[in-house]
Amino acid sequence: MTREQRARQLLDVAWALVGEEGTDALTLGRLAEAAGVAKPLAYDHFETRNGLLAALYADYDQRQTVVFDERIGSAKARLKERAHAIASGYIDCVLSQGSEIQDILAALAGSPELREVRRRYQQDFIDKCAQWLGPFAAGEVVPASGLWAILGAAETLSEAVAADAVEHAAAEAELERVIVAIVKRST
Repeated sequence: MTREQRARQLLDVAWALVGEEGTDALTLGRLAEAAGVAKPLAYDHFETRNGLLAALYADYDQRQTVVFDERIGSAKARLKERAHAIASGYIDCVLSQGSEIQDILAALAGSPELREVRRRYQQDFIDKCAQWLGPFAAGEVVPASGLWAILGAAETLSEAVAADAVEHAAAEAELERVIVAIVKRST
C-alpha cells in the first residue's frame, strides 16, 4: 500500500472511530489498533493527536472545496444564485460528514495549535466568499464583518440542521437570505 493509500485508510478509520466513539476516544494508539497497523505507523503519518485532528479537518475541507467549486461553477453569475450555491454547499457538506464534523470542530477548539488550524480554514472560506460575492457588492468588496457573519450563520444553521432543530430547506433558505442581505447592505 502506498503512503497516500495508507493515509486514506487511516483517515477513513479515524472518521469511523469519531462516529462510533467520539473524539475523546481518538488517539493514535486507538487508531492503529482499529486500522490493524503498528502504532509507529500511525505516528509516522500524523505525529500527534492534534496532527490527526488537523488532518481530519483538512480531509473534510478538501471535500467541501470540491462541492463549492462545482456549485459555484454551475451557478449563474447572479447574487441570488451564488448565495444559494454557498448556502446549499455549506449545509450539504456538514450533513454529508454527519455529526463527526461537529465533534472535530469542538476538538479543534481544544488547544491553541488546533484553534489556529480552524482559524486558517475559516479564513479560507471567508476569502472564497469575498471572491464569489465581491462582484455584487459596492466597490466589489463585502466588508469583513459581513463575511464573518455569513460564516457564523453557515456554521450555526448547519449545526441546527444536523441536530434536527431546523429543517434543511428552511436553514438553506435562511442562509441564502442572510448572504443576499449582507451583500446588498454593502452596496
